[in-house]
Amino acid sequence: MRETTYQLLSHTESNLIDAAKKASCQAYAPYSHFMVGSAVLLQDGTIITGNNQENKAYGSCVCAERVALLYATANYAHTPPVAIAIAACYNGQFTKQPVTPCGECRQVLAEMQARFNTPIRVLMYGEDVCCIANDISELLPLAF
Repeated sequence: MRETTYQLLSHTESNLIDAAKKASCQAYAPYSHFMVGSAVLLQDGTIITGNNQENKAYGSCVCAERVALLYATANYAHTPPVAIAIAACYNGQFTKQPVTPCGECRQVLAEMQARFNTPIRVLMYGEDVCCIANDISELLPLAF
């Protein structure tokens, strides 16, 4: 995994992070106020966004990464995801440090990567630093 700054990202990477940031502003997080957005880049260049959706029944909540990934594979079943960007906002400010996917999202990413036999880059945005994993195995080395 490497660290970089937003300013040093490629045009494609910054566009994907911008889409995740925009998606985070539309999250439904009335309980935690921790708004997360994600943007999935498909192999054909399509970008699918998602955001976290909270619920009083906590187990019914869905993370931004899974919202975007599952929508992508439901609607573009034969187009592999090649990258995902994640950004978070709390109290109206983007986080200074990157937010990483939770364990459930890491496992879903691992399964997507295995399903399509294509690495999925993970871009995690923070205002001070961005982290990039070349594929999910860097974040989940012992996946199921």
